[in-house]
Amino acid sequence: MVTKAEQRAATTARLIEVAREQFTTHGYADAPTEDIVRIAGVTRGALYHHFGSKEGLFHAVLDAVQHDVGERVEAAAGQVEGTWEQLIAGCAAFLEASRDPQVQRIMLIDAPAVLGWAAWRELDAQYSMKSLGEALAALQAQGELAPLSLDALTHLLSGAMNEAALWIAQSDQPAALDEAVAALRHLLAALRR
Repeated sequence: MVTKAEQRAATTARLIEVAREQFTTHGYADAPTEDIVRIAGVTRGALYHHFGSKEGLFHAVLDAVQHDVGERVEAAAGQVEGTWEQLIAGCAAFLEASRDPQVQRIMLIDAPAVLGWAAWRELDAQYSMKSLGEALAALQAQGELAPLSLDALTHLLSGAMNEAALWIAQSDQPAALDEAVAALRHLLAALRR
């Protein structure tokens, strides 16, 4: 027997899964809620009950995409030894994720427009900037990072990587990712003590 909590979880998971595909394929503006609920096999009322609005559903989808990107970054960092190499591997994994159509459309293109810059930055701070700041703090605690303001450095590097991710996502140059990672390595090397 399925409990109400399990049924609720299944419904929200299905709506997020379908919306994620629809938002990737059509973009937020061109993905009608009618199509999302029809494909998910639920009522429009279920969407509004669980998410409040189409924007609320988008927020949940974005949260899932950012969570997945965070897992990619952690997995890449976990495959190498040494804090510097982990930082570089994690940053490279973030940039590589920008080639994923879901990341491109949902996280990089639609999210700032749909949620607004302030809300997008708040989510970015919870995921990417948090991980980056923790890695930089660890390096500074080990005496391996120049004694700079961690807040300033985290914001600077996060902004640079977000801009590089957009460039990679929109570039028709096959070497864009490799060039961005090479530039990032050079930039980070200049910060090493």
